Amino acid sequence: MRVIGLTGGIGMGKSTAAAAFRRARIPVFDADAAVHALQAPGGRALRAIGAAFPGTVVNGALDRAALRTAVLGQPDALRQLERIIHPMVRAEERAFLARARRAGARVAVLDIPLLLETDGQKRVDHVVVVSAPREVQIARVRRRRNMSQAQIEAIVARQMPDARKRRLADTVVLTGLSRHHALRTIRRVIREALA
Repeated sequence: MRVIGLTGGIGMGKSTAAAAFRRARIPVFDADAAVHALQAPGGRALRAIGAAFPGTVVNGALDRAALRTAVLGQPDALRQLERIIHPMVRAEERAFLARARRAGARVAVLDIPLLLETDGQKRVDHVVVVSAPREVQIARVRRRRNMSQAQIEAIVARQMPDARKRRLADTVVLTGLSRHHALRTIRRVIREALA
């Protein structure tokens, strides 16, 4: 089975790219969704997060704003959170790939925002980086999320610079031009992966 790593910074259009793979009936592992499930009420990560970051879990639910405040701009705290979450997400990823293989999938996609930051390119056969101009990126994030400019900048600063991601990519999907252009690039990746 061929494994495609799909990545890109916040607001780059990765969700649109992932949806295109799904429409082609290619299974997609969504690392962000896995994190949300781990942090949802009853999620496996809640107890460890609550112990590491007092006040972030209230009445069995994660206070995302409190957690964001606790880790953004705090490298040690962020690393501590990653030590809790990343091994759990990797276990979910391995289970997803095993299910895809059992189902006979020829191609599977790992949609992982920090794929390159965590050396995840070593676990995939082909890296697809979704990219857009910075002003488009910031405008998208501002439209969809309730974050201050400082919070957006802190997240962007934590991610590998877009230019470096593009250099490490096997394929770059430019989402700032037109939806048609981006989808044409994704369809080419799918054709080549299934060939």
